[in-house]
Amino acid sequence: MRTFHEALEAVETYSPAEEQFNARRRTVGIFLGPLLLIALLIAPLPMPAPAHRLAAILAMVIVFWVTEALPLAVTAMLGPVLAVVLRVSPVREAFAPFADPVVFVFIGGFILAEAMFVHGVDRRIAYTALAQPFVGASAGRILVVYGAVAMVLSMWMSNTATTAMMFPIGLSIVAHLAKAGGTGARHFAIVMMLITSFGASIGGMGTPVGTPPNLIGVGMLERFTGIDITFFQWMMVGVPAAIAMFAFVAVYFYVIGARGVRFTGESTQLVHEELRKLGPVSRGQRNVLVAFGITVALWIIPGLLALAGIDDAAFSQAYAAAIPESIAAMVGALLLFVLPVDWRARRFTMTWDQAVRIDWGIVLLYGGGLALGGLAFTTGLAEALGKGITSWLPAPGTVSLTILFTATAIVLSEATSNTAAANMIVPIAIAVAQASGIRPIEPALGATLGASMGFMMPVSTPPNAIVYSSGFVPITAMMRYGIALDVAGFFVIVGVVLLLGPIVF
Repeated sequence: MRTFHEALEAVETYSPAEEQFNARRRTVGIFLGPLLLIALLIAPLPMPAPAHRLAAILAMVIVFWVTEALPLAVTAMLGPVLAVVLRVSPVREAFAPFADPVVFVFIGGFILAEAMFVHGVDRRIAYTALAQPFVGASAGRILVVYGAVAMVLSMWMSNTATTAMMFPIGLSIVAHLAKAGGTGARHFAIVMMLITSFGASIGGMGTPVGTPPNLIGVGMLERFTGIDITFFQWMMVGVPAAIAMFAFVAVYFYVIGARGVRFTGESTQLVHEELRKLGPVSRGQRNVLVAFGITVALWIIPGLLALAGIDDAAFSQAYAAAIPESIAAMVGALLLFVLPVDWRARRFTMTWDQAVRIDWGIVLLYGGGLALGGLAFTTGLAEALGKGITSWLPAPGTVSLTILFTATAIVLSEATSNTAAANMIVPIAIAVAQASGIRPIEPALGATLGASMGFMMPVSTPPNAIVYSSGFVPITAMMRYGIALDVAGFFVIVGVVLLLGPIVF
């Protein structure tokens, strides 16, 4: 059975044809980026000098992000460095976004997710759900429950970590069905693998910490427009979108790959055996659940106070000032270092060596994107881009801009990382909305959620690469089902954002 870290290594495992494509793409990017930088620096653009230089830097950064000529986090740091070198911004202003409060939401959330993996909380949740009596030997119920677990876990863990954790469980179930000679094993294997990655990507839409693009959207709206989206408010839009998307996937995959498939008693016994191997709930698992529960409670209390109609009370205002989302995330993370597993041995729930395994590259990628986005607004580049794009649109409005930027983000997410796609498209959505005289929430949310798509290719997202490495998913199947999900996602996102956006915000 493939382990968690072996599954993560599959992110970099591609077929020879894909490796050749990636190599060519990076080669093109490493030369095209600097050439574009120089060309735009020389070109007589009708804008102030700082905005002119920043436009050249952004062009190179976008090329590097799309082609992955350099690691994404390295490119994110390169942008602010060049902004200082080319005198677009003072060094303090350029690097301040790397310490933005939202960065600490990332760090706290990542440490909590790492603790869930270290102590096996995620695996216990998965096997407990699959071992429920109502699941039984029905392939359809196994598929739906398995996918639902991936979706729910990815609301709180990274999509990649969720997929890597669920992947060996799915492989074991598929292998037992094939070994038993069950009918429809091949089609069931395809949908089982795909619902692993698709379910994780969909679930990430549900909460601000579910996937980096969400926090990018929240952070940019707050930083560039002053609009503060709370954790609870995001969930009121993100959770309905995730549920609608997952319902489509579950029905679709049931019809094409699970209907009529039946497991034997020997096959279903696998789940119960794995659950027994986990043993009773450990002290470490209880501590992780306590820290996680406290963090979630701190995140949603402001929303509950708002629902109760007392968000303007002195207590509510004091709470919001004392416990913003970043502090709540860090409180949960810090609790892991003080809740003991064995007090006599002075062993606690998390060690620093375990905590530093989090994805620091995403933190740097967020900081770099926020820095470049902020400079685009302060130099006037965002305003110039907004007015330029608005002049091309026949009748810019909330509906048309939401449709435009949701579609653009979905297409872009197929070509590059979801996080890089959000860094590129969200600031433009905000700038165009402001230039058009409409509020930017709906277009920015559409772009943010659209960046979480990317279902067509193994290179679109790390979860896709992981399940593709199983050998059960032909590239044609991933493209066919991925296109269907991208189209469904477009309609769901646009519908949910336009329907619930004006109500929630």
